[in-house]
Amino acid sequence: MSFQLYPAIDLKDGQCVRLLRGEMDQVTSYNPNPGDQANRFKTAGFKNLHVVDLNGAFEGESANTEAVKAILEATDVPVQLGGGIRTRAHIDAWLEAGISRVILGTAALRNPELVKDAARALPGQIVVGIDAKDGMVAVEGWAETSDMSAIDLAKAFEGCGVAALIVTDIARDGMKTGVNVGFTGALADAVSIPVIASGGVASVQDIHDLRAHQGTRPIAGSILGRALYDGDLKPEEALEAAA
Repeated sequence: MSFQLYPAIDLKDGQCVRLLRGEMDQVTSYNPNPGDQANRFKTAGFKNLHVVDLNGAFEGESANTEAVKAILEATDVPVQLGGGIRTRAHIDAWLEAGISRVILGTAALRNPELVKDAARALPGQIVVGIDAKDGMVAVEGWAETSDMSAIDLAKAFEGCGVAALIVTDIARDGMKTGVNVGFTGALADAVSIPVIASGGVASVQDIHDLRAHQGTRPIAGSILGRALYDGDLKPEEALEAAA
């Protein structure tokens, strides 16, 4: 299984931004034109994009629709989208609009049957986002921490056709302190669903460390965020390390 990289385009008020630990008031704006940013990532050689509607994650419904559509129009790279998608109608609408995979986070905890039914009906197109604080699942744009462990939530989706799990250690997200390989690896070992790491990637060494995980199953890929935008991680070295 090849190791996949997903540069992140996080959308707030129509702009491409990064947050620190998911705090909406700890925001850095990187590009007012999300379509341009998507095209830059494609030109750099990336084969996938990871897009998050931050306003949508907090509000519970899509809020950056025009920005997402601009990304889809700007590039033909497969796009996975999360943030505020909570109903089957939302899922279907985004897939019809051209999104390749829909990411369900809060819905995975609050309404697991919706996720399982969608995954069975739409094989390969449903991804579960598991965001954790100290190993426990956080929802509603990370504003609430639940009493369910990340591993228990991951196991709940075995065998229903979920394409991947995106696992975020919130404490490290946007901090460039290094990815939590131990936590991500434990999840990868616990389930048969491919696990993608998110949160804290600081340099090319993190990609090497994720690929070097020695467990039952390999880690399938990584989301790339602030380190890529700030230039600490060069696209060419990230792609070389992943290959």
